[in-house]
Amino acid sequence: MTKLAKLREGMKEKGIEALLVTSPYNLRYISNFTGTTGLCVITVDKAYFVTDFRYTEQVATQAVGFEIITNVGPIFDEVAKLLDKNKIQTLGFEEDFVTYSTFELLEKIIPSELIPVKGLIEELREVKDETEIETIKKACSISDAAFKFILGEIKPGMSEIEVANLLDFHMRGLGATGVSFETIVASGIRSAMPHGVASHKKIETGDFVTIDFGCYYEGYVSDMTRTFAVGTPNEKLKEIYAITLEAQLKVIDAAKPGMSGVQLDAVARDHIASYGYGEAFGHSTGHGIGLEIHEGPNVSKLAEKVFVPGNVITNEPGIYLPGFGGVRIEDDLVITKNGNEVITHSPKELIIL
Repeated sequence: MTKLAKLREGMKEKGIEALLVTSPYNLRYISNFTGTTGLCVITVDKAYFVTDFRYTEQVATQAVGFEIITNVGPIFDEVAKLLDKNKIQTLGFEEDFVTYSTFELLEKIIPSELIPVKGLIEELREVKDETEIETIKKACSISDAAFKFILGEIKPGMSEIEVANLLDFHMRGLGATGVSFETIVASGIRSAMPHGVASHKKIETGDFVTIDFGCYYEGYVSDMTRTFAVGTPNEKLKEIYAITLEAQLKVIDAAKPGMSGVQLDAVARDHIASYGYGEAFGHSTGHGIGLEIHEGPNVSKLAEKVFVPGNVITNEPGIYLPGFGGVRIEDDLVITKNGNEVITHSPKELIIL
């Protein structure tokens, strides 16, 4: 079944005759459009793409099967004309992506009843097809190659920002179009900061260094974390590294279809807590990735949804001891028919540079 056919099934369930798509990520998913200006109107039997003259040629190539409407005036005026032409009574809009001012405008000019919709396309995005999975695997392979490269470059005296910049530029050289998020490089006591974005701190002998990074490749992301030592680390750091790695490997052993995010989160959380570090693991065990760095399904204490084949999730337990240091180890996993496949392949045994 095509993406549009699946979307129309969801529209029918929600009782809407048409859907206005404005989220850039959802636009890309449903139409393949990679530009920055445009929107879709999807009806039960038609698909319209509205954009200006700058993108009409691009849309014709990417949004195969869509009728292209070129707006010369305000873009939502064209939407109003389409709805009137098709006698649409109910229009769904993405409540998380329509601002209040835009909603007020739509109320004035749209001839249809406006119905807020949440997660309709996002839920479809949670289950990746083979093409999407292969693209994510390519993004992961770039991350793996970049990690191998950066291990050969890091030396005491380098700043965290220097490391992040080297890593980011190297991924671009390998074919990435950008980074998934601002690269995290946290060394020494800063490794106790789960989101310690690279600073001017110099890396010192004996530091644990946590690097959390990823890249975009053809619109899809990778997300990987490794922690390693520069020089001989403290024995306590070695201890929490071993515990974190054990938790991470247990998640890999357990992840499978039919398991909920709550259950999988507990695998890592309970293991870490059994060593007395439960309070030191404050974030979720993982999240979905795809067109965005954070999307469904989640792996957390609140994630009741069960996994199905085609989900792509992260597995990233950690232990963080403020004023001392921390560890996080993260892989990307594809949920398969019989379990899961790990698609990040960088070594996870404690590396001491």
